[in-house]
Amino acid sequence: MVETKEIQLDAKGYCDIIDITDELQKAVQNSKMSAGTITAFCPGSTGGITTIEYEPGLLKDLPEFFEKLLPSDRSYHHDETWHDGNGFSHMRSALIGPSLTVPFVGKKLTLGTWQQVIFLHFDNKNRRRNLILQMVGE
Repeated sequence: MVETKEIQLDAKGYCDIIDITDELQKAVQNSKMSAGTITAFCPGSTGGITTIEYEPGLLKDLPEFFEKLLPSDRSYHHDETWHDGNGFSHMRSALIGPSLTVPFVGKKLTLGTWQQVIFLHFDNKNRRRNLILQMVGE
């Protein structure tokens, strides 16, 4: 069985971090399945999905890490093509990836105690983002 759902997020620019764990759990809970996997996917090339411990220190550390690794204030070849100044956001997105799959059993995500699923909005402006949640199971 396959079920697909879409969620909308209002994201701020420059590495907004949004905890989407509850949205995934609600989708699983409201599905017709008790066991399977849920995949969260971000259409587009300036967002990413991963897991962290969603706590204040990491909410500061992660953006600082990306700024050191792929600075927003330098020029990228992408910027020469489109002149939109967001080459860094495409690079960051490529590093993290656009999706994550989590197993669920008994209608419950199998995440670790301190593990939350997050969406990272890397673009240089605020945007409404639509994420696709797809569940496969029985």
